[in-house]
Amino acid sequence: MQYFVTKDVLPTQSIDCIAVAVFEDNKLSPSAATLNTASNGLIQRVIDRGDISGKPGQTMLLQDIDGISSPRVLLVGCGKYDKTTENDFNTACITMAKWLNESAATQAISCLAETPVKERTTAWKIRQTIINTETALYRYSQTKSQFKPVDKPLTRFGFMATEADIDSLEQACKTGAAIGRGMNLARELGNLPGNICTPTYLADQAIKMGKDLDNLVVDVLEESDIAELGMGSFLSVSRGSREPAKLITLNYGGGGTSKPIVLVGKGLTFDAGGISLKPAPGMDEMKYDMCGSASVLGTIQAVAELQLPINVIGVIPSSENLPDGDANKPGDVVTSMSGQTIEILNTDAEGRLLLCDALTYSERFNPDTVIDIATLTGAIIVALGSNATGLMANNQDLADDLLKAGNDSFDRAWQLPLWDDYQKQLDSNFADIANVGGKEAGSVTAACFLSRFTEKFKWAHLDIAGTAWNGGKEKGATGRPVPLLMQYILNRLED
Repeated sequence: MQYFVTKDVLPTQSIDCIAVAVFEDNKLSPSAATLNTASNGLIQRVIDRGDISGKPGQTMLLQDIDGISSPRVLLVGCGKYDKTTENDFNTACITMAKWLNESAATQAISCLAETPVKERTTAWKIRQTIINTETALYRYSQTKSQFKPVDKPLTRFGFMATEADIDSLEQACKTGAAIGRGMNLARELGNLPGNICTPTYLADQAIKMGKDLDNLVVDVLEESDIAELGMGSFLSVSRGSREPAKLITLNYGGGGTSKPIVLVGKGLTFDAGGISLKPAPGMDEMKYDMCGSASVLGTIQAVAELQLPINVIGVIPSSENLPDGDANKPGDVVTSMSGQTIEILNTDAEGRLLLCDALTYSERFNPDTVIDIATLTGAIIVALGSNATGLMANNQDLADDLLKAGNDSFDRAWQLPLWDDYQKQLDSNFADIANVGGKEAGSVTAACFLSRFTEKFKWAHLDIAGTAWNGGKEKGATGRPVPLLMQYILNRLED
């Protein structure tokens, strides 16, 4: 998709379609009012007749209007004029994008960014429109034998601008497109079945990224290399699988000698629970247990595409977790890279066994900040549902920055406590630490476990088990939290 901004007069635009916002209570957006004047009041008459009420996501097509050069005008409902929410705006944008892509309009202009959304700038709304467009038009097809693409898809999508703000809006287009494509990469990897998206497949995708993108160096460690590093916790998880584990590192060097941000993504390409076998219903969704790693790949792709002047390193410990004669058993004790011993009380709490060694490994990069992203606990879904990502951190300034990034991007997180009070739940009679802390505060004790391996740097943990994918009829990966991570990085560049 090609995105652009234009300052040409709207009624004389000869593009295939112009999309304008209309609102409840018969209100027109400024662009809709301009086209209404050019059409001798046609749009207002349609509104007054009640043909479209303006509710979020409603659409109505007007064609071949005298006084307007474009053959199509799409009216898009955006809710109440003075109370349009981000969710209303997203709904309108998604509906608009799908309608345009399925019509014969291959080139279009959207004027929805003039919709008043509280405390959101025009640049934000254009960026969000593009993110919504990229993600709305994504279609999974890789393992389908029959897939019919759209005959005349949308290929050019523009936005109105004034001379004063054209530069900032062009940058918003570039940023939104990079974030949307990063989300779609994360979604594609997440949606692939476990027999295709193996640790080796993830490593191959990372290597391909390294060849395609400037300033990106990729390194893949095999099990023998991982063993030499002393990552006994990580390797204990892969013992039950025929697929070899991989430790993938992506190093984007756009920031000179500055300390890097390290993103650590959980890469469990399939999680059956090991000996502590998961229930059969819904187990197919455990292909999404690598969405943390997918979000790291998507974020780094976006950073490299925008050529941001910052250093970002991705660390991805990747494995499967399956039952086997050599798999971890409840009660086993393993030794992590840090030297701490771990009693494995539940083999289904394996993500933290990968992450703890990857966090220790991150020390070698002398990081400014380390953020891990993981579909770590079902408990976070009980606590927060599918709307907010769980956030815990050993540094409040970092937590505040991530919360702000979540609000700025509308990919929101919610902070949970990481108090010493919870650490005692991880006490073990037979090792330095147990890998689970019982039923109470499961998400918090999982983060407490990881915190034992983060004492040498600023660290935050994002539990995305509730936000990384949707279940049910709309089952599929979401691409979150790529927008949050990208906003955090962009905010860092503005400080």
